[in-house]
Amino acid sequence: MGLNMDMILDLFRLDGQVAVITGGNRGLGLGIATALAQAGANIVSVQRKADAPELIAAVGQAGRNAHMVTLDVGATDAAQQALTATLQRFGRVDILVNNAGVQRRYPSAEFPVEEWDLVLNINMRAVFLFCKAFGRTMLKQGRGKIINITSVLSFQGGYTVPAYAAAKHAVAGLTKSLCNEWGSQGVNVNAIAPGYMDTDMNEALKANVARSAAINARIPAGRWGQPDDIGGVAVFLASRASDYVHGEVITVDGGWMAR
Repeated sequence: MGLNMDMILDLFRLDGQVAVITGGNRGLGLGIATALAQAGANIVSVQRKADAPELIAAVGQAGRNAHMVTLDVGATDAAQQALTATLQRFGRVDILVNNAGVQRRYPSAEFPVEEWDLVLNINMRAVFLFCKAFGRTMLKQGRGKIINITSVLSFQGGYTVPAYAAAKHAVAGLTKSLCNEWGSQGVNVNAIAPGYMDTDMNEALKANVARSAAINARIPAGRWGQPDDIGGVAVFLASRASDYVHGEVITVDGGWMAR
């Protein structure tokens, strides 16, 4: 009996589903939002700025609807506000992608405590609050997919980024912890750990010619990643194809961690 390709490809379809992405208007978030829309999902982007022309165009091209919720994801009530706005607009939520993040670089001996607090608030605390708020709804409905965006710095220490490394290690641990509680209740919690990506978060790093060259030399793929490189893994983790995948942190790094 031959393999029915239509059936296996159908597992990756997200038709009619609603995906909420923090920071879906730019960088990796835009790449993920575009891929999920192309797979059939309507998109809600939770972002600080109201405008998102690239996101609206990309989602529209896929024949899906985009809705912007303008919030500071670091605010304590942001997750609940985002959930309420999503349910009011679409009446359902199926997928949450915790993508929004910030980066600050200082030598550790000089790292300002206010910058430490900012990085951990956005990159760690907000992730938990969004998982908590959206997870409650997903648990009630008996299904849902949560994808946390971590980093290869979930496994490494990096250089002059102690707050970012600490937060990303924590999100990897949170992903596994939530998997243990929610996996038997129809909610998948997994993570994607991007490597060095060509986004605005890394502009300063790419501008450091020596450091950028050293990074590139270590990547077996021979290049920095692009937002499009994340899309396929995001669709997999958001779809029925990953129903038996729980608590994983999947690296998308061009081979960086293998080196």
